Amino acid sequence: MSTPTVRIGTRGSALALWQAYHIASLITAGGLQPEIIIIETKGDKILDKSLSKIGSKGVFTAELEEGLRDKSIDIAVHSAKDLQSELPEDLEIIAFTERETTNDVLVSFNKQVSLADGNPWIIGTSSTRRIAMLKHFFPHIKTVDMRGNLQTRLRKLQEKQCDAIILAYAGVHRMNYDEHIVAHLSLDQFTPAVGQGSVAVESARHLDIYKRQIIRESCNHPSTEACLLAERAYLSKLQGGCSIPVFALATLSNHILSIRGGIISLDGKQLIQKSFQRTSQEAALLGNQLAEEVLRAGGDKILHDIKSTLKEIRLG
Repeated sequence: MSTPTVRIGTRGSALALWQAYHIASLITAGGLQPEIIIIETKGDKILDKSLSKIGSKGVFTAELEEGLRDKSIDIAVHSAKDLQSELPEDLEIIAFTERETTNDVLVSFNKQVSLADGNPWIIGTSSTRRIAMLKHFFPHIKTVDMRGNLQTRLRKLQEKQCDAIILAYAGVHRMNYDEHIVAHLSLDQFTPAVGQGSVAVESARHLDIYKRQIIRESCNHPSTEACLLAERAYLSKLQGGCSIPVFALATLSNHILSIRGGIISLDGKQLIQKSFQRTSQEAALLGNQLAEEVLRAGGDKILHDIKSTLKEIRLG
């Protein structure tokens, strides 16, 4: 009997390929034969506009999801933080890999750069969450939009388009750029995007049951999954996307799931943050509870204002 082949759809950046080959190694150990298929997404093609201007829904996933539907690929591999909060009914996430350290990090070729030293350093980032948090905690810092894959951003940094860039530790570490990290940013101040640090495996619901079972058994990390189910429930309730500066981080200890998350206005002036605990079996309820409390505390108005502003930016 021949070994079943699993066609893995991925974006073509070095980090995306690292993730795809990581999944490939896991399913190979599970007895399946991987095949990597590179698919270019809208987010890869449009690099001269910020995410807030092109719209964030499915910007890094839509083309991969079409591949799942037309069966040109069996699974799609994403950074979990790039997945929209709600999937179409014909698609599902079948695995979340074990989570890497979740912190944002400050990356620079100048070891003297520090957010807290009072100097008006220029920081490169394309994240509305990171920009808003910089405005809130470090108002003296200046920012410049920084799109592109990790290697492109490092090249722009080397060209002195900015003094430093803020990135997820997971990507920096996976690409072996740890030597350029000048600071691990506090989780209390820079609570990460939902899903940061994990790789998500997405499939169509028509995927062969045997393949699905092996992929899930080989790739899914139950503790990480519980945390991300809570975080994604929170994101779904707020209908947040890549351009909305909402954030959440769940952790699991002794079957107790804890989550801290909130929302911040685009100008950084309004920050709402709450935290809750439940058992690990109540992940979705925990995420919903957090969202409802954040909205009641004024998050609904902040969210409305953010969406109005981003709509004006896109139309403009």
